[in-house]
Amino acid sequence: MANIANIRTGIATRLATISGLRVAATQPDNPNPPLAVVIPDGTKYDDTFGRGMDTTTFRIILIVSRAAEKQAQNSLDAYCATTGSTSIKAAVEGDKTLGGTVFDCRVTEMRNYGQISVGDVTYLGCEFVILTYA
Repeated sequence: MANIANIRTGIATRLATISGLRVAATQPDNPNPPLAVVIPDGTKYDDTFGRGMDTTTFRIILIVSRAAEKQAQNSLDAYCATTGSTSIKAAVEGDKTLGGTVFDCRVTEMRNYGQISVGDVTYLGCEFVILTYA
């Protein structure tokens, strides 16, 4: 059954395999990019008979600095790639059990590519959607 804290930590552990990317399993007050923040998004309980499985969706909010706009966009593009050493999808799906916390997981979507405002600061970023089965 879904243990959100353990799954969130499992996702954060996978993201930490990306060199140079800071990872937060909880929302920080002051982001320090490049930063990936793992946020639970919703759970469907009892997806199989007799409490056999829950399906939980997580979002990864990815934030990069806009200090140099072209460099920021190139960096964000690399994180959005489906393969490679900085790919969010490849990092998360590198262990589809997230350290044994789920039966399976998939990065299903990248969305909302563009400006992200946090407080008075505007960053460049996007969201990734992860579907977990536990």
